[in-house]
Amino acid sequence: MRRKRCSVSSRYDLVVRNGTIVDGTRAPRYRADLAVTGDRISAVGSISEKGKLEIDASGLVVAPGFIDSHTHDDRLMLSAPDMAPKVSQGVTTVVAGNCGISLAPAPRGMSAPVLPPIDLLDDGGAWFRFPTFRSYVEELAAHPAATNCALLVGHTMLRAQVMDDLRRPASGNETGKMREMTDEALAAGAIGVSTGLYYEPARAATTQEVIEVCRPLGERRGIYCTHMRDEGDRVVESLEESFRIGRELGVPVVISHHKVVGTPNHGRSAETLPIIERAMRSQKIGLDCYPYRASSTILSYSRTLVAATTLVTWSKPHPEFAGFKLDEVAARMGLGIEETVAKLLPAGAIYFSMDEADVQRILAFEHTMIGSDGLPHDAAPHPRLWGTFARVLGHYSRGLNLFPLETAVYKMTGLTASAFALEERGVLREGAFADIAIFDAGEVDETATFERPIQPAKGIRTVIVNGAVAWQAGKPTGARPGRVLRRSR
Repeated sequence: MRRKRCSVSSRYDLVVRNGTIVDGTRAPRYRADLAVTGDRISAVGSISEKGKLEIDASGLVVAPGFIDSHTHDDRLMLSAPDMAPKVSQGVTTVVAGNCGISLAPAPRGMSAPVLPPIDLLDDGGAWFRFPTFRSYVEELAAHPAATNCALLVGHTMLRAQVMDDLRRPASGNETGKMREMTDEALAAGAIGVSTGLYYEPARAATTQEVIEVCRPLGERRGIYCTHMRDEGDRVVESLEESFRIGRELGVPVVISHHKVVGTPNHGRSAETLPIIERAMRSQKIGLDCYPYRASSTILSYSRTLVAATTLVTWSKPHPEFAGFKLDEVAARMGLGIEETVAKLLPAGAIYFSMDEADVQRILAFEHTMIGSDGLPHDAAPHPRLWGTFARVLGHYSRGLNLFPLETAVYKMTGLTASAFALEERGVLREGAFADIAIFDAGEVDETATFERPIQPAKGIRTVIVNGAVAWQAGKPTGARPGRVLRRSR
């Protein structure tokens, strides 16, 4: 692909020529040029006038920039603003603050060691320096990243800030304080609230506590995103709880990284997906997933019991074991698995606990968005951090023919923009924001593996965010055009 700067005066800042347009709506692909003026797409079709910058996309696909529906990039946008793990695979917008974990608000800060799973963002506590959500939004605006972001405020973070004992339900007074913090966050720019009811710090929260904390979502037109209480034996019960919260608040619900874990539950996606589809007939429900049969989160002995294999991603007392299988670590230590886990904590892990047939069934479900759920601060992260979107395009769409390219792109662009009400994102049309991914459909795929997880995808040629080139020739350009996005409804 060739880039050419033109010295002649032009009303177009950028023209992408001769590309195959896959527009993010599932419409059939077509050949066209695309012009950008400022931060918007100003023309799509046959464009004769030259642009100030010209990109030849002959033989390449021109698609909307991908929207990562589920991330933990809250800190990454500030500590590594080139956002290489994301722009390298075509991502132009990230949804951060998931699973009940957000970097703000922290009116009383966080002292080390930081409580799991909040430590997935920072285990030292220094980054929890934003007393209000507004102060965090202002920092992102003052020091933008290469990608756009849409932000959620985390229920677990609120609990940690107002409660002295997270092993119990919140009192009425504590719930009221959390509700006030939720309202402040939504007024400051958060698009919704996330919960991580699966995790120990939020497990004692009652359904009613969650509803009361999230009350401002209705008035502020926010969204409720949840890592449900249970993705194993009680997955159906957890789905029903999630739907109830959305109904009582009158707001959309997103089921985060939908899966069914543990051998006894393999195959149950054939049960859960019809339940989700029925609920969609009466309320707004969305879901996302990542294209792997292994999950990744904090290390605990109980989680190893439902996994066929466990990999250590980081360990505070034993960093030398990052990337090792847990049973190998146990053998080296001469201990049983439970004792080994205790020696490694605090730590993170990858758990192989899902069935590939379930992964494919959920991915292929018409309404499923794509979210990486990558953990950017792990020493040996899950390859989904660097590989999710390229893997969907390469392995699942081109390789397994699970769905056509137009559907793959839609699942990571137009569908996601609609679910999160991100206006004029996720589509290629005149007037839309110029978030664009240009890639080779015959080459694109992940290169990140469980053994070598920090590897940029192949086949991604150019990534444009708000009209500025953010990734080119296999590396970041240094541009920081990202913005904090808000819901349009």
